[in-house]
Amino acid sequence: MHLPGGMEMVVLLLIVVVLFGGAKLPQLMKGVGEGMREFKKATREDDDVRPIASPSTTPSSNTPNDPRVQ
Repeated sequence: MHLPGGMEMVVLLLIVVVLFGGAKLPQLMKGVGEGMREFKKATREDDDVRPIASPSTTPSSNTPNDPRVQ
């Protein structure tokens, strides 16, 4: 399976213009852009919500209760 080349992209663009009309195309692209922006924002917020491991939960070889540490 290959990606569409130059001529195929031109044909697809012409089909989109015929289906949606020249006047509706900017509105359609604006909606796509807003959707992409909302998706990126949601993925960024999802990364911010994840808990970060605190130092007390991470293993360490130099803990005060370790009998090897003098």
